[in-house]
Amino acid sequence: MRREETGPEVFQEAARNPRFVSLLTKETLALILAGGRGTRLGKLTQWRAKPATPFGGKFRIIDFPLSNCINSGIRQIGVLTQYKAHSLIRHIQKGWNFLRGEFNEFVEVLPAQQRTTPDWYQGTADAVYQNLDIIRDHNPEYILILAGDHIYKMDYGPMIAYHVENQADMTVGCLDVPIEQAQAFGVMTMDEGGRVVRFREKPEAPDPLPGREAVALISMGIYVFRTEFLFDEVIKDADDPNSSHDFGKDIIPRVIENHRVMAYPFRDPQTGEQGFWRDVGTVDAFWAANLELIGVTPELNIYDTEWPIWTYQEQLPPAKFVFDDADRRGSAVDSMVSGGCIISGGTVRGSVLFSNVTVQARARLEEAVVLPDVEIGERARVQKAVLDRGCRIPPGMVIGEDPAEDRERFDVTPEGVVLVTPEMLRGQVRHVR
Repeated sequence: MRREETGPEVFQEAARNPRFVSLLTKETLALILAGGRGTRLGKLTQWRAKPATPFGGKFRIIDFPLSNCINSGIRQIGVLTQYKAHSLIRHIQKGWNFLRGEFNEFVEVLPAQQRTTPDWYQGTADAVYQNLDIIRDHNPEYILILAGDHIYKMDYGPMIAYHVENQADMTVGCLDVPIEQAQAFGVMTMDEGGRVVRFREKPEAPDPLPGREAVALISMGIYVFRTEFLFDEVIKDADDPNSSHDFGKDIIPRVIENHRVMAYPFRDPQTGEQGFWRDVGTVDAFWAANLELIGVTPELNIYDTEWPIWTYQEQLPPAKFVFDDADRRGSAVDSMVSGGCIISGGTVRGSVLFSNVTVQARARLEEAVVLPDVEIGERARVQKAVLDRGCRIPPGMVIGEDPAEDRERFDVTPEGVVLVTPEMLRGQVRHVR
């Protein structure tokens, strides 16, 4: 159903079809931009792309947009990768190969491969431009552009329907945030009809919402395009020598003047309130978002059977808690503990343990996010920290109690979260030059 071939009455008639949304999602190709370095996560992304970073005890960040696509009925998905993508590609191959090619379902990995120029992806728009031949072969009616590094649950079907019903050229998913946080995002201004009239990428002085001086409207990095319109715009952008080839910096500011760009507020379909969405782009935000999950009723319900988060998971034995002596009791309180973990006489409080974590006797963890395959030595104490995959914390080591000492050995964030990677621990180097 191409806009140029129809009038408003045709769209109104189509919207009354009970299968309206499912027909739209069937004709949509999702492109997940997953090639970023994630530099604000520091050494947590030293050996992995940000979307491959573990999250929530058993998932990876990329699982959230991928699961949203599957749950929304979008089963044609391309994942555009670039920076240190090995673990991301391996995860997708292992966990996301269940779609059926016979039904034109797929999750394709589209690595930077210099298809059109001798350069790697130069920006988000360039990443799409360099894969135009592949996208054309799939021949979608609509294209959904997604960031691969945010945590949220969202049904994309209503957003695509909103795009079609408003006969938009482009639709941008948006959120309200406190104005002091808006500098890190693309900030939008819309008119009373929901049309975007201004867009600035990471402005020093964000524009507040009319009548709400403490709040700004930001882009979620989620875009719906008519396919031909997207093709035209990324080709124009590629021909512009002054462009940085980015959707937020270049394409959106250019197209809002002469084309119909709509804002789509992200709302919970049941409550009507703003939906849960987290940018876990810093170690502080990553640590906090993980620990949010251990609350009694967290905003993000990962136990939701109606909107499950899919992932690849190893076949691991259940978590085990051993010893019940007065000074050596294996226990975990207000925590999430994943499969393969052994709490061997240690104490875990207010923490998230990923798979295959061992906590030895009389060790203590509090407010810790512990990624897979970590061993906490006997009598070690860890507090307010993120421990990267594969760390071996020596017996008796203390982390998170003395900021000055922590800064000499590890990375400490502005909020006081200690980041520990194997390279920071003696003799635990992954790559030797």
